[in-house]
Amino acid sequence: MRLSDFDYDLPKELIAQKPVEPRDASRLMVVHRASGAIEHRCFRDLPEYLRPGDGLVINETRVMPARLLGSREKTGGAMEVLLLKRLDRDRWETLVKPGKKARPGERIVFGDGLLVGTVVGPTDYGGRVIDFHYEGVFENLLERLGQMPLPPYIHEQLEEPERYQTVYAREWGSAAAPTAGLHFTAELLDRLAARGVEIHRITLHVGLGTFRPVEVEDPTQHKMHSEFYHVSPEAAAGINAVRKGGGRLVAVGTTSVRTLETVADEDGTVRPGEGWTDIFIYPGYRFKAVDALVTNFHLPKSTLLMLVSALAGHDLIMRAYREAVAQRYRFFSFGDAMLIL
Repeated sequence: MRLSDFDYDLPKELIAQKPVEPRDASRLMVVHRASGAIEHRCFRDLPEYLRPGDGLVINETRVMPARLLGSREKTGGAMEVLLLKRLDRDRWETLVKPGKKARPGERIVFGDGLLVGTVVGPTDYGGRVIDFHYEGVFENLLERLGQMPLPPYIHEQLEEPERYQTVYAREWGSAAAPTAGLHFTAELLDRLAARGVEIHRITLHVGLGTFRPVEVEDPTQHKMHSEFYHVSPEAAAGINAVRKGGGRLVAVGTTSVRTLETVADEDGTVRPGEGWTDIFIYPGYRFKAVDALVTNFHLPKSTLLMLVSALAGHDLIMRAYREAVAQRYRFFSFGDAMLIL
């Protein structure tokens, strides 16, 4: 397995800059692993492919307005800080631009002093650890001062920030959206439930790994960054009941896959709990819990493309991607969706 095995040609105009309206009007490519067949549908057709007793597992994380624009206290020079991971109550791992100016002891001011960050030191991936100082509630200040941290390949301004949240987002803490969930509407979830599909909520807060490229030709040498997950006892019990009843576990997004495969025993039993996971799933991995996947179309040479290739097979996924390009599907965060069965 080489990094170049996961490359493909993508015209820039196929990188979606805005979400479609309504959410479930996006296209849906259905990939059948057993036969290799590929269908082209609309996302609102999803219920046709799920059966009573199946379990749909969704990630209810909520994206923080994690992009902060500030200035150096001493010089007034502009600084940009992207919050990635909360280490302690007021200590965060971040990315800072320009990074060369963010030396230990540097103080960065946001919102005329409502929030001040002190650079503590570097991280092992070129980021910065920052301690924040403020009065009041940090989350409230962030809602007031922060901006939605859209991926770097989206160049147009998002008119409605809530469009970068899933309709079921509850748990504040992600640096990016679990984008496979952006296609769901409340009405579509109701239709699935009426069909007898059980919906189970888990949490994984999306971090730096979403943005970090694989830079080694041998992907097995790539180091994943850890992300925080939580699976409640109620969710674990419901998910295990689906498996015992003969239903399929359909993960919504690679974040749900990574969480389920982290907490599953070898026999597929899901254990409740919370912690940090750096699981890296690539071809050759044996799935313990996940049977099917709703996902978006991912960047070339990315860990996410490797994960879907592990589930569906490298050759089938690369054929599906070539067909998606030929059929002018929309790619990445605001793009169209794929259902792997």
